[in-house]
Formats: sequence, structure tokens, C-alpha cells
Amino acid sequence: MDEMDFPTPDVPVESITPEALKEQIDAGEPVTLLDTRMESDYEEWRIDGPTVESINVPYYEFLDDEIDESVLELIPDDEEITVLCAKGGASEYVAGTLIERGYDVNHLEEGMNGWASIYEAVEVERYDGPGTLLQYQRPSSGCLGYLVYDDGEAAIVDPLRAFTDRYLEDAAELGVELKYAIDTHIHADHISGVRNLDEEGVEGVIPAAAVDRGVTYADDLTQAADGDEFQVGDVTIETVFTPGHTTGMTSYLIGGSLLATGDGLFVESVARPDLEEGDEGAPDAARQLYESLQERVLTLSDDVLVGGAHFSDAAEPAADGTYTAPIGELVETMEALSVDEEEFVEIVLADMPPRPANYEDIIATNLGQQSVDDDEAFTLELGPNNCAASQDALTGD
Repeated sequence: MDEMDFPTPDVPVESITPEALKEQIDAGEPVTLLDTRMESDYEEWRIDGPTVESINVPYYEFLDDEIDESVLELIPDDEEITVLCAKGGASEYVAGTLIERGYDVNHLEEGMNGWASIYEAVEVERYDGPGTLLQYQRPSSGCLGYLVYDDGEAAIVDPLRAFTDRYLEDAAELGVELKYAIDTHIHADHISGVRNLDEEGVEGVIPAAAVDRGVTYADDLTQAADGDEFQVGDVTIETVFTPGHTTGMTSYLIGGSLLATGDGLFVESVARPDLEEGDEGAPDAARQLYESLQERVLTLSDDVLVGGAHFSDAAEPAADGTYTAPIGELVETMEALSVDEEEFVEIVLADMPPRPANYEDIIATNLGQQSVDDDEAFTLELGPNNCAASQDALTGD
């Protein structure tokens, strides 16, 4: 049964928006979720948090007029419950059946698709370069992007196709012209928005080193080579070649204050090295990553902030709510940044998570080798990013 086929419940069902649910979780309020998706979908990707209790009971368990008592025993009857599914149809139906049985429930509008539509902009308060720097955060997948603006101009680093209109609207609201849309590499977990923004008159920029992977549209965009600079008001964005996660991985030093590291270095881990050449090429890629970190990233001032393209559930936000950290702090807390090359390779290869869902199709789309419409693109990138080398944080006390 497709979610669109679920009948309208016979009783009124209150709903909660994804934004309101996130506010509850961020505020540390106790939240109980009844996730009615299939177990495999639930295990791959779900809403978590320190105060979140999540229960998985697939929707089909609620289709019969007589729901099995063993199912109902899984659901607390003394607290409010938010029912969710993939798109919102099944959860409304299930919520209705539970209301009829005396449960205090609501349902999540648009389900996990609605959760994936949350996209927040948070100012990086420790950024001390020219202009203002915002970090975009997509909590459903851990994707991060950066908008820097100064003197009427702006640039976005690692934009997502799903939020193309959002960047243009934000720039208009800030009273600035979005001048550049810049990618750090060929992403494996989300569809890039660089080409879409380029079509809207923004200058699209991709790393020159990524072109050899088979980029079909390279001649239509600006190619950034190591050392190239892009100017936004008084902000200089310097290209810093940092291969390892991919052969074309490129970081951008924004205003001399924050290094947008793409998937090379995160606040809780280093990059996984197997998404381009697979398991066979992972050791060599890990060695390349080690050189990039030691020779390009860690030679910068300890005060320079690191801002990756992703964060995982293991990451801890800074005081300003952004997933950024000074290089000096990461060196102190992440053992992988202080060991020799062979031990680094061993650490990186030891505990890699499953590869991102649909990563081969996402890479092919980002290379321009296949085309998908907006709905297909949104569906492809649903789920966790899994771009870090470890399922747990590599940082510690």
C-alpha cells in the first residue's frame, strides 16, 4: 500500500511541523517518536537525540481492525507520542487508529521528507575575517555549507541543489549579490547545487583537480586550481588543494579565518578514503589524505577554524551552535592528527561506516553523467552522509 492510499482517519489528528519537533529536541524536551517505516529504513536513518525515545513499529501492524496487543504494549499510554513515516500519509492514519484507542498522539507533517527539508543558517561567531560567515546546517543528513558576504557580495561553498532557491532568497534578504557558488569536491552523499546556481547567473566553481574524474560540464564552469583566489567584498577565498577523500578534494580558506575543508577534515573525525577507488584504493588515498592534512591544513595557524561539509551524530557543536573548531583544538583532541603515516592509515581504515546510500548514482549525477529531476534528486540523498572515517568521534579528552 502506498502512503497516498491511506484513508483519512475518522478522528481529528493534530500534526507537528518538522521545525517545531526540532525545537523540542534542541531544547532538551523529552520526545517520544513512533516511527512506522520499515525496519530496514529505520535502521539506516532515523531521528535521534539525547532526549529522544524512538520506537519502530511498521505501519502494516496497524492495518487490521484488531491491532495485536503485543504491538500496543510497545507504545506508551502515559505520554504524548509523535508518529512519523516517510511522507506523512501512513503516520496520520496510524495516529488516528491510536487516538481511537485513547492514546495521546500527533503526527509529523510530511514525515522524514519534511525532516529532510529543514535547513538552518547559523552565524559563525568565532570567524574574525572580513564580512560575515554563516554555516548552513541540514540536520537530517549532517550536510554543511558556508555563506560569506561583505560589501554587497556573497559566495556559497558546498551548496545543495534542493536549496537553490533558498540561497538566492537569503542573498536578496541580506541585500547582497550571490557572486560565486563553489564546490569542494564531487560529493557522494548529496546532489550539488553549483550548476543550478550557475544557471541562475551565479558563477559556478569546481576544483580543477576533480575534472579528470569524468566531469561532463567542466567547460561551462570556472575551474579552481591550487592557490587561486576569489574575492567577495574584502573577503579573499583562497583555494587549497587537499586530496585524500577524493583525488580532487579542495579546501577553501575564507577570509584567512576559516578553512572550509569539504570532506577532508571534520570537527569529530577525518575523511573516509574509499568512495572514489573503493576498498582497493583506500590505503593509498588515506596516505594522500595524511599528506594533505600534515602539509596543507595543519601548517595553518592554530586559530584558523575548521568547517567541514558534514557533521555526524558524534559531533559536538561549538558554543555558537556551529560545527566548527580551531585547528589547534583538533590537534589536541584528535589522535589521528598527531600520529605517523602508517598509524594514521590504520586508524582511518579500522572502523569505516557503510557507504552513503545511493552514492554511486549521486556521484554519477554530480559528474553530469546522468540526469535526475528535482524529486529524484531529493530522494537519492535521503539518509545519513557517512563521509567520515569512523562511526564514532575520533576526538576525545
